[in-house]
Amino acid sequence: MGTTTQGKPRQIPRQYSNDWLERLDGRTAIAKAVNDRLHHLVRDLGGPDALSYQEQSICRRIVWLEAQIESREVALAKGEDVDETRHVANINTLTGLLKAVGLERRQRDVPDLAQYLAAKAGEAG
Repeated sequence: MGTTTQGKPRQIPRQYSNDWLERLDGRTAIAKAVNDRLHHLVRDLGGPDALSYQEQSICRRIVWLEAQIESREVALAKGEDVDETRHVANINTLTGLLKAVGLERRQRDVPDLAQYLAAKAGEAG
């Protein structure tokens, strides 16, 4: 695994850990892409306030698995050998996690105009 001068990983770790995303060198293209995917996934599910701890945890695992799957697909495209059993297992796991959080976008609860204005007036005062 490549590292920067700060010692932060530049690639997705092979083993999942709760802090894998925070440990990743945020300046790299892969870190930016993964964070962007996580943001879009959470937004499609109604935003961070709409998600339980469990759903947030699943979302982090989803983007980790996507990155693992895609890195193997790049290796396959280059003619490299990959662990096909692990690859298929990751795809099946990803499918299950996506089904667990839902495959459709959720509508966010947005206050009506009167609630919004009342909240803004309360912040100002």
